[in-house]
Amino acid sequence: MKRTIIDASQLDELQDKVVTIKRVTKVVKGGSNSRFTALVVVGDGKGHVGAGLGKAKEVPEAIRKGKEDAMKHLVEIALDENSSITHDFVGQYGSSNVLLKRAPEGTGIIAGGPARVVCELAGIKNIRTKSLGSNNKQNVVLATLNGLAELKTPEEVAKKRGKSVEEIMA
Repeated sequence: MKRTIIDASQLDELQDKVVTIKRVTKVVKGGSNSRFTALVVVGDGKGHVGAGLGKAKEVPEAIRKGKEDAMKHLVEIALDENSSITHDFVGQYGSSNVLLKRAPEGTGIIAGGPARVVCELAGIKNIRTKSLGSNNKQNVVLATLNGLAELKTPEEVAKKRGKSVEEIMA
């Protein structure tokens, strides 16, 4: 389950990074059709990030479409005071699993390529991740996003359990 999707018009200055560009060929009666797919991640570096897939006959057009798709799928991420995640979690998408572990100040981003891009654009400064299962870039990006979107703040957990934040953190 994903958290609420954020409206991109409310956010200032979104950055985007292209994770992968693939050339896709379809064989038809008269020969073959070539197209490109671009996996793009956008984020504001303040806890909002999204990913999108664009498909077109030319690379720049595929990237533009991917960026637009990513803006439609922005999610908000719960960060703690260390610019890390609030708790450990495993994000899943398809056969890809991404283990997300919180890290103390000064650790930096310890992550593979696709997961690193998502963490950087989300504004996470300290995190350790491990990609488990399939290493398909698209699935790893979406598994990382799902994991980050599922994170809960201590306040949310305390409210759900009917306790105070101090009791939860103890």
